[in-house]
Amino acid sequence: MNTQIRLAINGYGRIGRCFLRALYESPSKDRFRIVAINEPADLDTMAYLTRFDSTHGVFHGKVEQGENCLRVDGHDIAVTHARTPEEVDWQGLGIDLLIECSGQYGTREQLQRFISAGVPRLLLSHPGASAADVDATVVYGINHQNLTGTERLVSNASCTTNAIVPVLDLLHQAFGVEQAFLTTLHSVMNDQPLIDGYHHSDLRRTRSAMQSFVPVATGLAKGVERLLPELAGRIQAKAIRVPTLNVSAIDLMFQTRDDVRAEDINALMRNAAEHAPEYIAYSDQPHASIDFNHDPHSAIIDGSQTRLCGRRMANTLVWFDNEWGFANRLLDVANIWSDLLAKPHIAPTSRRHESESV
Repeated sequence: MNTQIRLAINGYGRIGRCFLRALYESPSKDRFRIVAINEPADLDTMAYLTRFDSTHGVFHGKVEQGENCLRVDGHDIAVTHARTPEEVDWQGLGIDLLIECSGQYGTREQLQRFISAGVPRLLLSHPGASAADVDATVVYGINHQNLTGTERLVSNASCTTNAIVPVLDLLHQAFGVEQAFLTTLHSVMNDQPLIDGYHHSDLRRTRSAMQSFVPVATGLAKGVERLLPELAGRIQAKAIRVPTLNVSAIDLMFQTRDDVRAEDINALMRNAAEHAPEYIAYSDQPHASIDFNHDPHSAIIDGSQTRLCGRRMANTLVWFDNEWGFANRLLDVANIWSDLLAKPHIAPTSRRHESESV
């Protein structure tokens, strides 16, 4: 009996292509089959950008073009170029799960259009507009155990939320986080121009991405509170785009309830990395951001940057590959969710927030 989970991707940009690559580099590749991709761009360009990538290198497998399809390692993936959910025959494709990577849909009303068009389940590569707009917001390692298999709309949160929430959770459980300020140093994104232009209503984002550090708006504080409600009102955040192609960092400043030492923080993070190596890593080597390109972890804690001011004001640095790490978490959540589809309903057994709806 064929038990492969049939996937489709809507939106084949940076995250959509990274998700496909992550699957083909994963031990899970035989468990899933990508049967369709919907992307407005032409097939020639899709095939080319699958094969060659300036950030992650040449694709390890074989990429070819067929008639209205992308052929990857001999498997045909049907390609459509629709601009609305209703234009695709999702039901006819027989998919089990759609990975929504266009980033264009956030409210429940917008997302419901996919369900009405025949998509049985939708996994978003971005946060819902609000917690109520999705059935669950998941950060792997924090609350993925809360999935029941009955959900239709699930968000994988954001790359920054996946990076910082596991770290804040550990710190809060160990030392009590009274307040935290998060400064994200994020690599450039394709919503920025290479040279100054009429590109965005935010005037800062009309400026060249490759010539300046550019402050931008961020919803990270809200995203953290959505996953860690006990920290509501204690988190603030800002973000700065920096002129690098990939890999980002969060400079975490926090005040603890209890006295703490730098070595206590680093010991906590080192231990977490030993017990959850699939999504947390620790290093105290003298790193630069390029060291973490194509790193699959949600967060890499840089122990060499841990500092104390007094006994309760602390600072540390969290690196993350904002593309590859996040794409791997999408795959992890797809795995967890798919496991539940094949089993009878079992109540969630998360180690935290067991009664929380996120």
